[in-house]
Amino acid sequence: MTATTETIPTSPDLDNRIEAMFARDKLTAGVLVVALWLTAFFVMFAVRGFIAEKSVEVVCWIGAGLLLIFNTSSIIAMIKHYGQDKAHIYAIDIRHLDAGH
Repeated sequence: MTATTETIPTSPDLDNRIEAMFARDKLTAGVLVVALWLTAFFVMFAVRGFIAEKSVEVVCWIGAGLLLIFNTSSIIAMIKHYGQDKAHIYAIDIRHLDAGH
């Protein structure tokens, strides 16, 4: 079985719709990353008073930092990939939206 790459014809209207969808996805991803950072800091500051030992607090901060770094970098990588292949990714979505699926 061989894989084939489907060539999707583009037009100025389709290109504009692709750019609009990509811009919305970037904005949504950015807002969600900011919400994640705010939530992580809120939780860490909210539970600080309940942590009896300083070493446990340090471990919690390290865990929160790793969570934020890995999630942020994965979202950045996703946006980068979508930007490189947006014509293919979004054209298929638009075609299905236009077909009523």
